[in-house]
Amino acid sequence: MGSDEDAKDVLQESFIEVFLKIGTLENEITFPAWIKRIVVNKSINALRKKQLLTSNLEEDFEVEEARPSDDDIIKHQAKQIMNAVDMISEGCRTVFNLYLFEGYDHKEIGEILSISESASKAQYSKAKSKVRLLLEKEEL
Repeated sequence: MGSDEDAKDVLQESFIEVFLKIGTLENEITFPAWIKRIVVNKSINALRKKQLLTSNLEEDFEVEEARPSDDDIIKHQAKQIMNAVDMISEGCRTVFNLYLFEGYDHKEIGEILSISESASKAQYSKAKSKVRLLLEKEEL
């Protein structure tokens, strides 16, 4: 999240949502995955909000830089990857994000999305292939 305070805020908001929506939980077995999904969604939303605020601030000020640093190059590459991820189908993108960025395994993803473990693996493989193709096209 960037700071301990931001992480604590997201965690607090997550637990408030858990307590408010505990009545909607249908299966006690999925409780850990359910909580994890709420925390992940709250974190993603907070990061998006923070990124939106940051990008709006950057647009307000012109920043001059003599030459790109390693960090700038890495950020540029990361942006290309994220743009490619944004271009794939929603199902592939969801599995890709949950597996690669959030650290869920395919069994957990299957439970969260109500799909089979093998469907999760297939979607992830398909997503990787599509992202690679999009990145290769961009290099041409």
